[in-house]
Amino acid sequence: METAITTIIEALREGACVDAAWLERLVRARNRETADASRTVAKRRLLPYYWRVKSDDTARFASWNVTPEIERRLVRLLQAKPRRTASGVATVTVLTKPWPCGGDCLFCPSDVRMPKSYLSDEPACQRAERCFFDPYLQVTSRLRVLADMGHPIDKVELIVLGGTWSDYPPAYRRWFASELFRALCEFGEHASGEAAARRERYEEAGLTSDPDELARRFAHAQDAVNAGLLGYNDFVQVHYDAAAPGGADAPDGRGPRTDASPWSAVSAWQTAAAEEVDRWQRANETARCRCVGLVVETRPDLVTFDSLVELRALGCTKVQMGIQSLDDAVLAKNARRSTSSQIARAFALLRLFGFKIHVHAMANLVGATPAADVADYQRLVTDAAFLPDEVKLYPCALVESSRLRRLFESGAWRPYDEEELVGVLAEDVLATPAYTRISRMIRDIPSPDIMAGNKKTNLRQLVEERVRATGRPVREIRLREIATDAPAGADLRLDVVAYATSVSDERFLQWVLPDGRIAGFLRLSLPFSADALPCGAASPLPAGCAMIREVHVYGRATQIGRTGDAAQHQGLGRALVERACAMASEAGYGSVAVISAVGTRAYYRGLGFCDDGLYQTRRLGKPGR
Repeated sequence: METAITTIIEALREGACVDAAWLERLVRARNRETADASRTVAKRRLLPYYWRVKSDDTARFASWNVTPEIERRLVRLLQAKPRRTASGVATVTVLTKPWPCGGDCLFCPSDVRMPKSYLSDEPACQRAERCFFDPYLQVTSRLRVLADMGHPIDKVELIVLGGTWSDYPPAYRRWFASELFRALCEFGEHASGEAAARRERYEEAGLTSDPDELARRFAHAQDAVNAGLLGYNDFVQVHYDAAAPGGADAPDGRGPRTDASPWSAVSAWQTAAAEEVDRWQRANETARCRCVGLVVETRPDLVTFDSLVELRALGCTKVQMGIQSLDDAVLAKNARRSTSSQIARAFALLRLFGFKIHVHAMANLVGATPAADVADYQRLVTDAAFLPDEVKLYPCALVESSRLRRLFESGAWRPYDEEELVGVLAEDVLATPAYTRISRMIRDIPSPDIMAGNKKTNLRQLVEERVRATGRPVREIRLREIATDAPAGADLRLDVVAYATSVSDERFLQWVLPDGRIAGFLRLSLPFSADALPCGAASPLPAGCAMIREVHVYGRATQIGRTGDAAQHQGLGRALVERACAMASEAGYGSVAVISAVGTRAYYRGLGFCDDGLYQTRRLGKPGR
């Protein structure tokens, strides 16, 4: 391993043309020379070995004489899966523990080892289960993997999936959030000892993270749920020491308990006060790994003024919301507990609070048709009551534990064939405006779990091929991202897309190349109506205040404080902020707020913003420092 690393370093030092093909030839040559199979070289092992020597064997590392520039080129060469941070940040997904769900949708999986709608063999779910659904363990283990793969981890977006966030007890929500920030702050040497102690504590409580043992323990209950003999919520309430749906806001967040589940002991220490959240947030402002975005999931009927105030206090910047459809008849047929009017109100509230709005929309629900699905999505992206910033497009798929199975077996529901499904999704992509990003088109449901519906993991590729074949222009963000490319500043122009919602005038500022690819963007909201707020509730913003809801610069993630040719270090973000402030001033607004993440507070202070309650604000007419 060392010979391979030193060979690469020497080649870089000499200025040789060292690329992926060169590396592959080197690895093959080294392995041909090695008789011992246990000493063969693999690319994925080279970078972890390099980091290990750098941290644990300083004398050996010093002998390699690695300059910062050589290290930068070495890491770029050996980095695994570079698109993981192509959006500009390292994304870490975590799951909350299983909990009773306030809904019972027909299509929703009911895996009793997981939060509702998730399956135990989805990749993120497997990681969460191995970590006892502990946020600290999940974050530290994922950061370690990303670091070993060569990705910068100083700018992290945390995505919290699992049960509906507001269904959990308030004390658990505070604990989960505080442990996320703590994990970022402590990542490094201290995190290893803390992680080991936590695992021991869970095991002492009687829990296991072994998937085979968990499958054995849960088999009987899962069979009963699949057969309709046991409700998901009934089992989860008992096994996970959970409150009944709607009971999460009781004083202690839990209903009366009569059993002694191992989770009872665990739940007793999964609590935190607001002061604990504040402490770790302040620490994260200057930590090595900073939170530049915090995302949670909820339902439209649970988006309230008070819940959004709490989300901002916890540091949340984006909300994922399962809307599935805007057709009230379809929603009712699928046992959804929200209506299109509730969805519209949720959009308005989220926008007034400045949150990025990321919705889940599903094609092929019970009662839908391909034509109706296309029309429904058209409404989502053209009706001023909606207009999401980001969309997950999920085709409905049948899994054994969902109630949809009975309708499938009776012939009351059928999955679209490939031609129908690709056609619907292609029309959706073409209808998507320039300010909306389609983040996903499939769930990470393993094919063996899908009884009926799409099983092709390359569905998005098929859709994009269909889109290209139409010859029609594509405005959707994801298809225009520069990914890991570094654009030349002279080639960029600032384009502004204006559109109106039910509560605001929006301005989408984007840096674009001549071919339409996007290098960065900013979402500016100019609110004009507070009608969505409950009677007597004060606006989250002072009068005459505009809102920057998102600033994002694409390109390979680069570390805080370093310079380079990546889009993130060409001043594109700062230029977007200054132009947005000028536009707000021209529109008659006296100040601008930004829904900053905890880890970006220092950045915005440097641009003239001051801490101001749930946000940071800047008086207009005062230039950034």
